[in-house]
Amino acid sequence: MDVIDKPVKMRTGEELDAKKIEEFLKDNVPKIGGKLHIKQFPSGFSNLTYLIRAGDRDLVLRRPPFGTKAKTAHDMGREYRILSALHPVFPYCPKPLVYTEDESVMGCPFYIMERIPGIILRKDPPKGLTFTLEQARGLCENILDLHCRLHSIDYVSIGLGDFGKPLGYVKRQVEGWSGRYGAALTDDAPDFERVIEWLHEKMPAETKRTAIIHNDYKLDNLVLSPEDPLKIIGILDWEMATLGDPLMDLGCSLAYWVQKDDSQNIQAIRTIATNMPGMLTRNELVDRYAEKSGISIDNFDFYLCFGIFRLAVIAQQIYYRFYHGHTKDARFQMLIFAVHVLEENALKIIDHSIL
Repeated sequence: MDVIDKPVKMRTGEELDAKKIEEFLKDNVPKIGGKLHIKQFPSGFSNLTYLIRAGDRDLVLRRPPFGTKAKTAHDMGREYRILSALHPVFPYCPKPLVYTEDESVMGCPFYIMERIPGIILRKDPPKGLTFTLEQARGLCENILDLHCRLHSIDYVSIGLGDFGKPLGYVKRQVEGWSGRYGAALTDDAPDFERVIEWLHEKMPAETKRTAIIHNDYKLDNLVLSPEDPLKIIGILDWEMATLGDPLMDLGCSLAYWVQKDDSQNIQAIRTIATNMPGMLTRNELVDRYAEKSGISIDNFDFYLCFGIFRLAVIAQQIYYRFYHGHTKDARFQMLIFAVHVLEENALKIIDHSIL
């Protein structure tokens, strides 16, 4: 049974120059030899990820999307910095090898890291892999517990004390994502006005606990051991990591968490296998987080609603690029449906909230 996540042929328009990559690797990464092969990991909607096979060695290259100029949204140097600081104390991060801003190689900054080969659970488990009810529950517990472990790291001691601006974090996030949504509106998008107003009105008090937050901690960014699929061996895609409120991080994670009893519309936009029988519900995950972290959680509706709104903004920003012809990636065309569904979901939370 071969369930390890695999790359495919590079997408048209997203090819890399193998000769330039090979020259760069030989100049900057020790023990590189043999014929170079490049493939692309097909999933993901933001930064692009490639497998670089040099002889018997597998490396991963990360670069911004082609045509983008939004440096803050695709800051390769920042992503490389947190991996460099975290890896020695939190080895679930891929080991970073080299970063460059030399645009002569491929026209943008990029970095290279070691590959963590393993299983990635996307919309459905790979063929041949099944989980019992107990195993599904155990996987969920491991996912949640590792998230808590990340939030408990002493970020000052590893040199990340200036990695973000935790003071006023929640307010900046609500205002910032509201502005981004307005800037990415298209004629066929919902306005989200009621959701934005509610988030501004229900903002909680300043958090008393700051943590390293991943900001995209979800099932298909986790690498599972091929020998023991309940064991997490890697966490990928650190591009949005910062210092901030850990409950905001949890809310953003659970915005992706589609459970078995969610509506048909929500099921239709599911991208990860969180609806398998035996998987914990969002409420069960929140309760376990409160128990493991010692953080009192009495207003999670706000955090979940924000996470859903932020997810809608990300989808709308990507759809905006497709709508205006900046990309021809066919996956982006249906994102407008997801944006509408996410607004429906956020409004449902608001309508049932006791905040």
